[in-house]
Amino acid sequence: MPLPINQIIPGDCVDVLATLPAESIDLIFADPPYNLQLQNALWRPNMTLVDAVNDEWDKFTDFAHYDAFTRDWLAACKRVLKPTGTIWVIGTYHNIHRVGTILMDLGYWTLNEIAWIKANPMPNFRGVRFTNAHETLIWAKTSEKARYTFNYRAMKALNGGKQMRSDWHIPLCSGNERLRVNGEKAHSTQKPEALLERVIRASSNPGDVVLDPFFGMGTTGAVAKRLGRQWIGIEREPVYIQVARERIERVMPETKGEETGERGEATRVPFKRLIAERLIQPGTVLVFRRDPEVMALVRGDGRLQYRDLNGTIHTVARMLAGAPCNGWQHWYFTDEAGELQPLDMLREKLRQE
Repeated sequence: MPLPINQIIPGDCVDVLATLPAESIDLIFADPPYNLQLQNALWRPNMTLVDAVNDEWDKFTDFAHYDAFTRDWLAACKRVLKPTGTIWVIGTYHNIHRVGTILMDLGYWTLNEIAWIKANPMPNFRGVRFTNAHETLIWAKTSEKARYTFNYRAMKALNGGKQMRSDWHIPLCSGNERLRVNGEKAHSTQKPEALLERVIRASSNPGDVVLDPFFGMGTTGAVAKRLGRQWIGIEREPVYIQVARERIERVMPETKGEETGERGEATRVPFKRLIAERLIQPGTVLVFRRDPEVMALVRGDGRLQYRDLNGTIHTVARMLAGAPCNGWQHWYFTDEAGELQPLDMLREKLRQE
């Protein structure tokens, strides 16, 4: 069977994975059910009900049931991963230690354990334990001796020129990024794009195939498409599939190159030079990530003004993304034809001259 590139495949992930060619996938990101075992309704102190995770897909009869489920899908993923491929699995204290044990039992080799530190975690309303302010990601390769992709320089560039650490401070998915159906959250555990962007940039290259066996709202596919990767999603819930398809159709690919570090040695172009060369005029409105509702004004000193904040293209972009990012990759300007174009296109024009 040829790879169903850039498609969402309906069905159970183990069944679908069994139909894919062996050693055909470059990167897997898996956000499996956490087995939260929520038994009772959770209320805030003001007696409003917490919108917690109580979906049927997160319910298992016992730990043995969950372990068997985990072993099945992890084994199926290992079969389709290329020898040079890697897998990321995200979870909480409810499941991540069981997942880690099974990963090792299946012969995967752990590369890193990443702590996603949430800037805005849900409080512990009962006050009986610490607030859960992080989730854990395990990054693993197929075997101890396997070679793998790690775009070190790209991660360093995203982190302001410093080596990126294993604690990632990224806010929860909220605001306009949170997908809704009839005013309600479409998915209880939608992940922020900033998290997936870091995973995909770090451990894959343009053109690589990224697979998500628990596709949900399609965040993996949306970010993969934006970053110039191929993607495959597996999802069994029809509502999620429809929302994810519509979301990904709206995504526009960005320019290539940043993730592999080619630009790390390229000529540095200050944003002020675009103003000096009259490629950008003071007063120009820049749009963040093609969202016409998020705009900043170019100042005469080469800084951006967003509401009460003024800063460099990188500083303001980091504030809006809630994570380190390269402003050249996230700001867009309107060309003479009225079309949005990446700001980085103007930087490349000056480099070529």
